[in-house]
Amino acid sequence: MKLSDLACAGRRPACPMHIELPDGEILEVECWLRVLPGQRYVGQAQWNGRTVLAKLLVGGNAQRHQQRELHGAQALAAQYLPTPALLAEGRQAGSGGWLLFEWLDGAESLSAAWRAVVAEALLSEGQQRVLGEALEFVARMHARGLWQADLHLDNLLRAGEQLYVVDGGGVKTEMLGSPLSRERVLENLGVFFAQLPVELEPFIEELLVHYLLANSEHALPLEALLKEIRKTRAWRLNDYLKKVARDCSLFSAHIGAFGAQVVRRDDEAGLQAVLAEPDAFIARGKLFKTGGAATVARIDVDGRLLLIKRYNIKNPLHWCKRFWRPSRAWHSWVEGNRLDFLGIATPRLLAVIERRWLWMRGSAWLITELLRGEDIIARFQPYLDGCPPEQELVALDRLFAALIRERISHGDLKGHNLFWEHDRWSLIDLDAVQQHGSDASFARAYAKDRARFLRNWPTDSSLYRLLDQRLPAVPGTSIED
Repeated sequence: MKLSDLACAGRRPACPMHIELPDGEILEVECWLRVLPGQRYVGQAQWNGRTVLAKLLVGGNAQRHQQRELHGAQALAAQYLPTPALLAEGRQAGSGGWLLFEWLDGAESLSAAWRAVVAEALLSEGQQRVLGEALEFVARMHARGLWQADLHLDNLLRAGEQLYVVDGGGVKTEMLGSPLSRERVLENLGVFFAQLPVELEPFIEELLVHYLLANSEHALPLEALLKEIRKTRAWRLNDYLKKVARDCSLFSAHIGAFGAQVVRRDDEAGLQAVLAEPDAFIARGKLFKTGGAATVARIDVDGRLLLIKRYNIKNPLHWCKRFWRPSRAWHSWVEGNRLDFLGIATPRLLAVIERRWLWMRGSAWLITELLRGEDIIARFQPYLDGCPPEQELVALDRLFAALIRERISHGDLKGHNLFWEHDRWSLIDLDAVQQHGSDASFARAYAKDRARFLRNWPTDSSLYRLLDQRLPAVPGTSIED
């Protein structure tokens, strides 16, 4: 295959693949690591008897992207910042561009290292080690006039005792060899911290010590940094919510006047049969709820137990109320992905389907992973006159704190919609979930959620009194207000 042919290779080119570069050399791609169809193909390959990381750029913008990658890699090397050695590069009009980098054997991204410690207590020794290592490296880049615009832990690799920065296409320079301006430093650190759990925000000042020990050129006002973090976090959320409704690397989407279907790309192959005939799987599954506005069933897909929820159209009047707005399945899909992005537990959403006729909506289906734990009513039943395990109470504290912090109301916070799974509480039934734009709107909705949650237990029980004392009451959230 010629390099230019990659532009038509789609999202999953076959491997191994032999690619003839315009200079006549042959590249044998063993596996693809990242694919942006028709634009960028990154893979592990064999070249002149050695293993390399190959970045192949095709399409109309190939030369511009190749130059950006090249300049970034050269800038890092010029400032003696550890980065995989550039072994070969080239470009040709009409074909594309290529860069071949040294392959780092046994390299692990700091993202993988972070996942290994993310469940530990906040700012544990393990978390400090990973984040401190990243911040020290970022400080060294900033001290030499460079920054990684797409700064995240996947772009920092650890091989042996050495940390490397990758993805030269995202590397920018202000004045090479001179420290970045304070405004640029705050902006870039905002990108870094915005991708970490929000619960770490109170520890940011402590974490900054790692940065300042390596680069103390500027004082970094905490308020200014927090403003950048929150701005970036809001942008990232909005960007992600756009992706859940379109075809991209994370989701496969087919949306038109006669139907809409979005499925997680990693699960697309395994769900083909369900997507084609969702009702047939419901008929064969175990029904949890049937009739009325929704039908819910547990289904078995090649040994994998999933949950499918069909949102029904009960009659013509009901259809007239529903056809012109997004279905409850679509709303649950968007809001569930919002919760997941914000670190609020909910079953992993796998796919959503809407039946349409000239854009007018009919029945809809939502497919999610199945929670196997107990709901909070069953879980807390033995403790009506006692005290539940502290671990489960702390997890409940964290859930409510997250809902308050993000100004999210559930809309129907009965006990059957809260499950204990993987040492945390997961929310289900997301039809009425809403992120509020104002404190006043959220305050009233939160008061109703809190009151509905407490009604799961008798008011004269010790458990009710304990939860009533423990759960935060946001100022101004009285239902009577």
